[in-house]
Amino acid sequence: MAPRVFWKGYLKLSLVTCPVTMMPATTEGEKLRFHTLNAKTGHRVESQFVDEVSGKPVSDEDQTKGYPRAENDHILIEDDELDAVALESTRSIDIEMFVPSQSIAWIYYDKPHYLAPSDAIGEEAFSVIRDAMAATRMVGIARLVLYRRERAVMLEPKDNGIVLWTLRYGDEVRDEGDYFDKPGKTKPDPALMKLVTGLIGQRMVEWNPVLVQDPVQENLLELIASKKKPRRKAKPASAPPEKPGNVINIMDALKKSIAAERKGK
Repeated sequence: MAPRVFWKGYLKLSLVTCPVTMMPATTEGEKLRFHTLNAKTGHRVESQFVDEVSGKPVSDEDQTKGYPRAENDHILIEDDELDAVALESTRSIDIEMFVPSQSIAWIYYDKPHYLAPSDAIGEEAFSVIRDAMAATRMVGIARLVLYRRERAVMLEPKDNGIVLWTLRYGDEVRDEGDYFDKPGKTKPDPALMKLVTGLIGQRMVEWNPVLVQDPVQENLLELIASKKKPRRKAKPASAPPEKPGNVINIMDALKKSIAAERKGK
């Protein structure tokens, strides 16, 4: 069954407009989810907002947003006031500018989405915007309201469609110089470099999504399946293997690693 459309609107570049649909490129729909239950009754537990002082539940109509000014002192903000300052770009992706495709550092990339024309009439306009970006090796920059907040987005041509990335704001990205300036300046021993590059060469494989499957998900499925079967008497747990101590000589460790790799192959 085709996934339900996540977002529907228009892609605009100057006077060129086409209707588009958007879907998140990633999903957690296949992840196992658990309900929180009352262990005594087996009933599901519901969450609710309560007043932190009285402990009484607060109804939806009595809930409002507040900006903390001091302890126990807030500036109240109504929903209509938030709507008044929000962007109008809830249903329109208006490309404001273009930048070289390699000029945006990967750390600014947030969440990917697939963008495609929503009907045959808009395909030509969509295709010309996509192919022109690919030909000039440019990506488009726009702003859009997604996930209940205004976001800067990047549009990148990809095959027959466009990948729209939400971008992190500048104040959300920490300066790498604060972390990378001090450590890592020591030049490694050439002999160690040769051993490590050899070890990397022995472990080279072609990329496949299977390489990043979630083993915890599989273990949970096995656990659930085992609980559906009649319970058997559990065997006494064997003692966990001893962990190796700290490696003192990195050269010896690398040589042993490479020998183990060769033996395994």
